[in-house]
Amino acid sequence: MQAGKRGKWSQQVTEASNALDLEPGVFTLDDPRAIAESLKRSAESSTRRKAAPFRSAMSMLVFYINRAGSQLDPGQRARLEQAKDELRALYGRPRAKKRGK
Repeated sequence: MQAGKRGKWSQQVTEASNALDLEPGVFTLDDPRAIAESLKRSAESSTRRKAAPFRSAMSMLVFYINRAGSQLDPGQRARLEQAKDELRALYGRPRAKKRGK
C-alpha cells in the first residue's frame, strides 16, 4: 500500500469511525484530561460500538498514536500518553504493570 493511501485510510478511520463519533480536534487538544473526557463522552454516547466504553475509547486513542507514528510531535505524543492515564482514572482502571518488573 502506498504511503499516501495509508495516511488517507487512517485519517478516514479517525474522522469517521463506525464505533465512535469523535469531537473535532480531540487529538490536538493541549490538555490530556480534556482529551480523555472527550473520548469518554464519545464512547459512552455511541450506540454503534462493539466493546465496552473504556475499551472503545482507549482503542481509538492507541490507534491514533500508533498511526501517527514518527510524524507525531513529541509534545503531543506525551500529552496523548498522559491522556491514556487520565482515561484510566476516569474509568477507575489501574495502570497495567509492566511485565518482568
